[in-house]
Amino acid sequence: MPNTLGGYYFHLAIRSLRRNVALTVLIIAAVGVGIGATMTVFTVLLAMSGDPIPAKSTQLFAVQIDAWGPDSRKQPGSTTIETRLPDILTYHDGQALMQAHAAARQAAMYGIGQVILPKEGEPFARSGRATYRDFFAMFQVPFHTGGPWSAQDEAEHRDVVVLGAKLAAQLFPAGNAMGQLVTMEAGAFRVVGVLEPWNPQPRFYDPSVAFGAEEGFFVPLTAAIDHQINMNSLSCHSPLGLGFAGRLESSCVWLQFWVELPNAAAVRVYRSYLVNYAADQQKAGRFAWPPLVQLSNVRQWLQTEHIVPDEVRINALLALGFLLVCLVNAIGLMVARFAGRSGAYAIRRALGASRSDIFLQCMVETAVVGALGGALGLALTDLGLAGQRAMLKTVSAYTGQLTHLDGSLMALTVVLSVGATLLSGLYPAWRTTRVSLGWQLKEQ
Repeated sequence: MPNTLGGYYFHLAIRSLRRNVALTVLIIAAVGVGIGATMTVFTVLLAMSGDPIPAKSTQLFAVQIDAWGPDSRKQPGSTTIETRLPDILTYHDGQALMQAHAAARQAAMYGIGQVILPKEGEPFARSGRATYRDFFAMFQVPFHTGGPWSAQDEAEHRDVVVLGAKLAAQLFPAGNAMGQLVTMEAGAFRVVGVLEPWNPQPRFYDPSVAFGAEEGFFVPLTAAIDHQINMNSLSCHSPLGLGFAGRLESSCVWLQFWVELPNAAAVRVYRSYLVNYAADQQKAGRFAWPPLVQLSNVRQWLQTEHIVPDEVRINALLALGFLLVCLVNAIGLMVARFAGRSGAYAIRRALGASRSDIFLQCMVETAVVGALGGALGLALTDLGLAGQRAMLKTVSAYTGQLTHLDGSLMALTVVLSVGATLLSGLYPAWRTTRVSLGWQLKEQ
């Protein structure tokens, strides 16, 4: 016999559950299926909507400038004009903002791709980023060895490179990457730094590839322009000029631009600078309209870019609805279960047990069912996430993280299962204690 009150009620719960295994299994299945479906959807939702850089998300701002005018913001067949601006900047605007240096830290950037030519083995393609040295400090990029290239490297357009952890391990398995030359299709670049594994998800600074593999390398934007390394993303509102120079001189947008502004006062000052810059461009005849400007911190930017698709949010609501349906079914099954045990409860009442004692016994049974349902829910969640991995092959490098059930989520699953089941068991347990003792004994 258990020597504690909690052990005694747990012993009673196990004995009671074993008396009607079929009904117990049905209740556990109802809870487990609902929890599994809900946690599968919410695991993906939490991963996609999480803050990728919580320590600085209120200090980092994406810059937008209306370089195309109101006509570009008018939807076909619509008479209204939206306020949505181009997500990225022209080369002209990006360079002007960099030269002004109106923020404590700032970085223009664009995604690139290169074919890597290793000393041994076949060439292979990798994606990377052309940017400025402030990128690494702004986004808290961790270094394993070395560091960012110097301001002098940047000013003198030197061919230097920072390697991502995976590419460094692939090219230099002995760990001797520092100072070595990495040969790409654009030329040979000297390694000045190697990163720790780093792949913020979502990739907030470039939402065109929000969920993907870690970037293989980083080179100075000045060197990338010298080597005429083409951009991965280019959006044009007017015809392009000839060659790479035509892209630089055009009104096409292809540069992301981020600034670090440590406080509200700095945000106000920088916003005023942007407004004045846009007004100067209009006076110079470059814009024939009063252009808009926008500053968005990381959380605002993720919302603007709709990083979390509406379908995912709708699925989350549907999963909650399905969980409620499962819990309603569990309530009905628990009412039937407790009604079937009315004789045992009547005998306990006749022997001196109070209504509170019966209520507690029922709730302990419910908690055990919730824990077992949580275990089933964990298994079904893991199975559901495996299905998500199979469906998200287009972002296979990210699916392992996106659909991973870690320790905290496992604990949340069990807590949610037990909590939801306890709430569902309140009415059946209360209803059981309200039945007349005389009626229960008479029925026996």
